[in-house]
Amino acid sequence: MKKVNVAIVGATGAVGTKILEKLLERNFPMNSIKLLASKRSAGMEITANGQKFIVEETVPESFDGIDIAFFSAGGNISKMFVSEAVDRGAVVIDNTSAFRMTADIPLVVPEVNPEALKRHSGIIANPNCSTIQMVTALEPIRQKLGLSRVIVSTYQAVSGAGIEAIDELQKQSAEFESRATNEANLLPTGSGERFYPIAFNAIPQIDAFDTSGYTLEELKMINETKKIFENNKLQVSATCVRIPVVSGHSESIYFEIENDDTSVADIQALLENAPGIVLQDNPDKQSYPMALFAEGEDAVFVGRIRKDPDHPNGFHMWVVTDNLLKGAALNSVQIAECLINEKG
Repeated sequence: MKKVNVAIVGATGAVGTKILEKLLERNFPMNSIKLLASKRSAGMEITANGQKFIVEETVPESFDGIDIAFFSAGGNISKMFVSEAVDRGAVVIDNTSAFRMTADIPLVVPEVNPEALKRHSGIIANPNCSTIQMVTALEPIRQKLGLSRVIVSTYQAVSGAGIEAIDELQKQSAEFESRATNEANLLPTGSGERFYPIAFNAIPQIDAFDTSGYTLEELKMINETKKIFENNKLQVSATCVRIPVVSGHSESIYFEIENDDTSVADIQALLENAPGIVLQDNPDKQSYPMALFAEGEDAVFVGRIRKDPDHPNGFHMWVVTDNLLKGAALNSVQIAECLINEKG
């Protein structure tokens, strides 16, 4: 297999460091790897899998000779440097929201729509973390039973808001007994006018509000799901909540299928052998997915599957994954693996 030259933009961030770890862990065929970040991070040393790497400043020339570039440094950085990378011959796998809804840029989850990779013109978008785990869990069901409606409520870990949010949660948790010092400076969104403590709290806002009353995070889930499934008629609604968990997004998903004669056992059977999914669904033994145990794991965990009491085609399930892994870094690396395997 041909080895490639790789770059990671945003290599010092929560997702960037996980991309590096996954590339090394999975023996991705790299001839070289370049870690890129802001000027202030240049010279920083990063250790992963026992190897040491030095971070470089991101400049246009950084992408000379690069075959695959992972971007995870925010939408503004992607808009600034992605075209530079593509012009120099790299294929970009972008983790930000900058290109997700651009019509001619594929939005890919390898277990769901790998065929979309054939349509790329140098840029491939990695979906939102909460979208990735939902569509991965829904795809085996959609393929066999059809899918007409999805209503999801998410319970999202603070790591989805970056390393600073993890630090703020830990600080607030330590100070919780003295409420007066429980200062909030980041959540629900850094650009907001007001901030609320996340320790021992649940904040029903992730990202800014749209005029529709939905947050941008909720709209991402709605629009990205329709794009990935290539079905604008699919009914999707979302409510996204930030909770005081470090890593691991949880989702309560209600879905309606098109098949009339389906049991819980039928859906369990579909998910049990589906790629990327681990079924944990034994209520008698209190076996179900939990964020605490999903942290550091690659799989999407599914459980609590049950039929809706009032809708004959309605079902509920509980889905959990590590948002920094399958929700971001791992999905990006899997996209790169698909590209490599396609080229042979």
